Amino acid sequence: MKVGVISLGCAKNLVDTEVLLGKLKEGGAKLLSDPKKADVIVINTCGFIEPAKREAIETILEFVEDKKVIVMGCLVQRYKEELQKEIPEVLAYFGTESWDSVVEFLGLEKKEKTQRVLTTPKSYAYLKIAEGCNRLCSFCAIPLIRGKHRSRPIEEILEEARYLASQGVKELCIVSQDTTYYGRDLYGRGYLIRLLNELERVEGIRWIRLLYLYPTEIEDDLLDYMQSSEKVLPYFDMPLQHISSKVLRSMRRGYEEGFVRGLIEKVRTKLPQAVLRTTFIVGYPTEEEEDFQRLLDFVSEGHFHWVGVFTYYQEEGTHAFSLGDPLSEKEKERRREELLRVQEGITLKKNQEFIGKELELLIDGYDEEFGYVPVGRIYAQAPEVDGITYVESERELKPGDMIRVKITQAGGYDLGAVELES
Repeated sequence: MKVGVISLGCAKNLVDTEVLLGKLKEGGAKLLSDPKKADVIVINTCGFIEPAKREAIETILEFVEDKKVIVMGCLVQRYKEELQKEIPEVLAYFGTESWDSVVEFLGLEKKEKTQRVLTTPKSYAYLKIAEGCNRLCSFCAIPLIRGKHRSRPIEEILEEARYLASQGVKELCIVSQDTTYYGRDLYGRGYLIRLLNELERVEGIRWIRLLYLYPTEIEDDLLDYMQSSEKVLPYFDMPLQHISSKVLRSMRRGYEEGFVRGLIEKVRTKLPQAVLRTTFIVGYPTEEEEDFQRLLDFVSEGHFHWVGVFTYYQEEGTHAFSLGDPLSEKEKERRREELLRVQEGITLKKNQEFIGKELELLIDGYDEEFGYVPVGRIYAQAPEVDGITYVESERELKPGDMIRVKITQAGGYDLGAVELES
């Protein structure tokens, strides 16, 4: 049986897709990169916010008329009955973590133990350490979709990390809905540092990048560990969502402006080379013009290398749903664009600060549009969401190569570098 799989949404969903691919492969399916040539297409959906839902529906409708389609993932977990009613042509609907159900439905052999089929470049892989979330942020539907926080046992994570290293992976990108909460449900206390200590011992792994750090859980012991670590990168992906204390209280984030400023100062003091990434939501129901201006001024101060901005979407079942959605989409988009415009100049300036520096770089592949130029990333660049570095080299480089470079050029997003002689 020829099977094509389409993955939508975040890196955590991509891990689920890779798990499914492994189970399909071990079960006897022939995996095709072009879904149009497949006998059956499995679409792993995202249902986090309105644009993700629209993308999922459009993808289903694109294929369901001419192909046998199975749909799984977050959108189904949340809207299974509605989907079955509206798009009955789909062969079957399955929720999150339903890999074995898909395999059995297709009549393939179910294997108890399988390995992921990696879809990322050989250089890096995402490593999911937990599922679900215990936070009660007013705008977020993830706990409704994915349930409460469930940490994976440390032995299971280490086994997967060793497998990834055996496949040539050099960088582990640690993901979950709330990475800093790891272990509390399973071991009765925070276990992230213990996990990192064990992951650092995995032979072949050179970089460990932490993603999705909850601000209130970035404590001194984690900063001290990162300060002394040779492999855990000084890179902080910490979604702040806003800076106005009034808005943050309504969002149920558990912190206010003073805490955020103190956290940034603490990170900068302990790790001066740290790169900060964050995300903000604009157009939240209680965000008035003065709140947005406060956010704009805060971003203008230049704390962050990378910033993502989302417009607010009213989500059924969340606490904020009852607050209504008073701002027009046009006004929300105006605020988003203004915030991004301010950040563009800051990102350029921070990129320019790297010029002349000699750094380690991980090769991800080649950019064929620019004449097959090697591309990679320095510690300041996370895969997919941040910029990349174009490399000038006298030799052939391959994905997974770790080289020393000197940064020679900086743009608003990407960098240019030359390989140094070893």
